[in-house]
Amino acid sequence: MREEMARREAAELLRGHRRPRSPHGWGLLEALWLLAFYEPVVTEGHLRRKNLEFVFIRFSAWEFEGCDKLWAGLVTTLCHRIRQHFGALPLSVFHVLGSRPRFASGSSRQEWILKTGTCLKLWGLLLVLAAGLAILLVALLVPGIKEHRALKVVGSAVASLSGSSLVLGALSILKNFVVSEKKKIERLTNSERFAGQLGFMSKIREEVEVLVDFLAFMEVFERRRLRVVMEITGLDRCYPEKVAGVFNAMATLLSDANAPFIFLLAVDPSVIVPCLEQTGCMKGLADNGYLYLNRAVSLPFSIPETGARSRLRSVEAAIRTREDLMCRIIAGNAAKTRGVPAVPGWEEADSEAVTWIREAFRCLHDGADVLCRYLPDNGASVRRIVNTIPITLRLLLHRPGATAALTPRAAAAWVVLADRWPCRLSWTLQCLEDAGQGVPAADPAGKSLWSIFQEHVGELSALKQPLGNLLSLDGDPELFHAFLGRDFPFGAGEARELLGVTVNLDHSIRHKMGLLRALGRL
Repeated sequence: MREEMARREAAELLRGHRRPRSPHGWGLLEALWLLAFYEPVVTEGHLRRKNLEFVFIRFSAWEFEGCDKLWAGLVTTLCHRIRQHFGALPLSVFHVLGSRPRFASGSSRQEWILKTGTCLKLWGLLLVLAAGLAILLVALLVPGIKEHRALKVVGSAVASLSGSSLVLGALSILKNFVVSEKKKIERLTNSERFAGQLGFMSKIREEVEVLVDFLAFMEVFERRRLRVVMEITGLDRCYPEKVAGVFNAMATLLSDANAPFIFLLAVDPSVIVPCLEQTGCMKGLADNGYLYLNRAVSLPFSIPETGARSRLRSVEAAIRTREDLMCRIIAGNAAKTRGVPAVPGWEEADSEAVTWIREAFRCLHDGADVLCRYLPDNGASVRRIVNTIPITLRLLLHRPGATAALTPRAAAAWVVLADRWPCRLSWTLQCLEDAGQGVPAADPAGKSLWSIFQEHVGELSALKQPLGNLLSLDGDPELFHAFLGRDFPFGAGEARELLGVTVNLDHSIRHKMGLLRALGRL
């Protein structure tokens, strides 16, 4: 993601656009000036900007397991990190004087509009304050007028009223500077009297809306798009009620369609699903945690089994954490500063991936292609398939010799198969794996997946009760028959090749099936 940031930034500069600004150093003074006296405007030029900045936030749910409301820890971490990234002073001034950007009317290119009302009020207060001070000085210093107490009272009153308005504004900024959003939310959660009221979540929502408006302001100021990326880990080690609370907090933060938040949820579904099914958040979903996850996650990425090279890299990464071997990291950073040579053939590989992705999307969109008939009716499922195909194809191109017998259309069909029938496909793959682990002569390398499924469908039927929730994830069984038996007859060899790059199939389903098969044979 950082490489994508740098690439887009360089591309914007090549197009002749102005450099982004930062709310630090001299840029802080400029940001405060614009916050106080100008209103941001979202123009057509701003919407066309491709450069962006990711604000990375890491949230370990295990660190907040001890608090009563785990979701409040997520929101406070979000507020605290944003305040740290942009600075406390700009956010404090925005609370008092800032405003959310409005969209430009017509083809206007002006991104900042003077706040006429604010300027008139400020100049009015300053003039009244100057007049009051002048009257007070005249009443105190001019001979012959010192005896008139009424003039002193009028001057003091006028100066006090106008000055108090300016002081109140400064005190409001100082209050928001001292009392952060994190402290406000912690104060609300600690208040038992207020926590039971219906307005509790609305107060939390108001604080989040201020952050969203502030980020929209900073987008116009910095001349680039902003996305807050929050990585959530350790959730599978928390109590079920805490897990459901975090999902509710994510739904609250994402309820605004324009919210610039991206959540990376790193969990083990085999642990999270039972936790969700034990709470009250499953009402209306037939107590099926897998359905809940499918609706909450827009881009699933199930990590395949670790290969030999990946295991070696993990070991090397663990060794690098040793203090006595930190010199290798320092040497690597020094090499980066001197410039890393380009990887040979990188441009050709990337162009090939783009060609494959376009061909796969063409097959999906082609009404004459039989593949489009198997696309789901649910828009969320279609987005999952479209999001997964590029990742699967890029992983496939990185495997030596994998593209010899496979085409972009076949890879796209495999992604559709894994999304539409995850339970039946997982059962077939598990039976294929068990057969390959047995007698070498019985290895079904030349068989088709549909023939393997037919051989073991009776055993699957006997496991309907323990696999009931998983079977409910599958689509029409007759379409599954037509898909594997007629239109896309994947073989066992192709399945083994594609399994290594399959990211939209939950591997915990297959592991659960393998355990049930093993228990049935005892």
